Amino acid sequence: MIELHTWNTPNGRKISVALEEMGLPYAVKPVNISKNEQFDPAFLKFSPNNRIPAIIDPDGPGGQPISIFESGAILIYLAEKTGKFMPAELRAKVPVLEWLMWQMGGFGPMPGQVHHFLMQPDGPAKDYGFTRYHKETQRLYGVLDRRLAGRDYVATSGEPSIADFAILGWAWRHERHQVPFDDLPNVAAWYDRMMARPGTAKGFEVALS
Repeated sequence: MIELHTWNTPNGRKISVALEEMGLPYAVKPVNISKNEQFDPAFLKFSPNNRIPAIIDPDGPGGQPISIFESGAILIYLAEKTGKFMPAELRAKVPVLEWLMWQMGGFGPMPGQVHHFLMQPDGPAKDYGFTRYHKETQRLYGVLDRRLAGRDYVATSGEPSIADFAILGWAWRHERHQVPFDDLPNVAAWYDRMMARPGTAKGFEVALS
């Protein structure tokens, strides 16, 4: 059984959704980041950047245990392990990797900064930080909406990919980073489509904290 060391965050939800969609047995090992448990030496042994999520798979390559940190790396590993939600053919795989990297590099760090500045005391620093990162977050949503025009999923057809799981983890918090879907019809339809999937729904319902 895979150990999922995580907390109830967008990055944590990416992995619980993927594990449910892939039908892999797992046990949640909460890492309470509000109490700085991510700095515990035992956790740092397999997540050296003191960030959640991380997994330990006792049945890794060659039947030997393996640990993986960074949510994007975890998603790629799980897709490779199961042969699910990432095409095997290279040309078809490239868009999945592109949009996964797009999420990791932008559609996560930018709304994450919005969350940060929303919690700061009122004043010029808060106003500047929120305006800067909220504008970029809105731009990224626009990129996503254009990508989804005429498409059911971000990088594949017929079924979602790990890129959808990664992006959904952050779109799940769209209300918190103050981006309504009113002017994003393609994102709204995709979001509803994903959330209607039983595996995805269960991945958001499972207790991570």
